[in-house]
Amino acid sequence: MARRFYRGALLKTGPCEDAAAMQIDWVHFTPWSAATGGALIGVASAIMILGVGRITGISGIVGGLLSPRVTDAAWRIAFIAGLLCAPAALSLWRAPEAPVFSTSWGVLVLAGALVGFGSRLGSGCTSGHGVCGLSRLSPRSLAATVTFMTAGFATVFVVRHLLG
Repeated sequence: MARRFYRGALLKTGPCEDAAAMQIDWVHFTPWSAATGGALIGVASAIMILGVGRITGISGIVGGLLSPRVTDAAWRIAFIAGLLCAPAALSLWRAPEAPVFSTSWGVLVLAGALVGFGSRLGSGCTSGHGVCGLSRLSPRSLAATVTFMTAGFATVFVVRHLLG
């Protein structure tokens, strides 16, 4: 087995030293924070469906503000305000890490536009279909989630192995 160091940590790699091979960054692997975040998303979604009777699909919540109804706008604004204020509240306890983008702003804007278009085309986003729809055993959400995941796997394969 070959031995390499990454950011001061010893990485053990197999006999195949392929530069395109994916490896887990054990130094920054954070299963507890990921599990905690997932649990919080699940609890928030349950509170939303049981308490308010609404699906926690972010694209649907934001999209509903584009053509708001008077009776509908207040909870949508409060929800989005919570999404925007949560990182600010977290920064009171610890300093936020600066995001690192390995691509241009043009690519990021294009990617965001494609995600927005796809969520409209699919009648919802990953949070609406993947979290809320699957928990309600919705066949449409299962089909959408399988499509999202397949497209993601295909994109990573093409970018890392065919283009990269």
